[in-house]
Amino acid sequence: MNQLVESNTDLKLGQAGIPMNNESALQEVTQAMKQEKKRRMYERYQAVYLHLKGISITRIAETLNRSRETVSTYIRTYQGGGLEVLHMKHSPGAPARFTKEQQEQLKQVIVSSTPHEVGFTARHNWTLEIIATYIEREFGHRYSLRGVSKMMHRQGLSYTKPTYTLAPQTRKNSGIFAKRPFLI
Repeated sequence: MNQLVESNTDLKLGQAGIPMNNESALQEVTQAMKQEKKRRMYERYQAVYLHLKGISITRIAETLNRSRETVSTYIRTYQGGGLEVLHMKHSPGAPARFTKEQQEQLKQVIVSSTPHEVGFTARHNWTLEIIATYIEREFGHRYSLRGVSKMMHRQGLSYTKPTYTLAPQTRKNSGIFAKRPFLI
């Protein structure tokens, strides 16, 4: 277990008992916190801020509802390179289960055919449930509805609710309800 220990010997104290070299660091972190819009980055800045204020790592972990190890990692990262290195890197997620060819094949089926044409009872509209079932049947991969939705979005497809247009009324039927009361 790594412990961060800061020796306060040989440090001059400034306002509110904060070491002089921490005052500019506190201002820098405070400014970063004010400008940050992402919650996770704000939390990292907050951990550093509290540490610079002299709060223990255990107490910071309790306050932020994070493990001691996570808070220690934030602080070590900050101490190793400042606020810039605290920025999160892109997390690519799990590797894709579909090849590009399979994705294109799925898109072509959805765009060019109806569910009925590929063996489903639904006649006209693809739904996330039908697409998920089709993927499992044809490719052997099981996806959640949210996963299917995200995949369709990445393919450039979006769900639109079908609209129905009523047939125009004939002159003969146009006043039928106005003339006859409903019988209950």
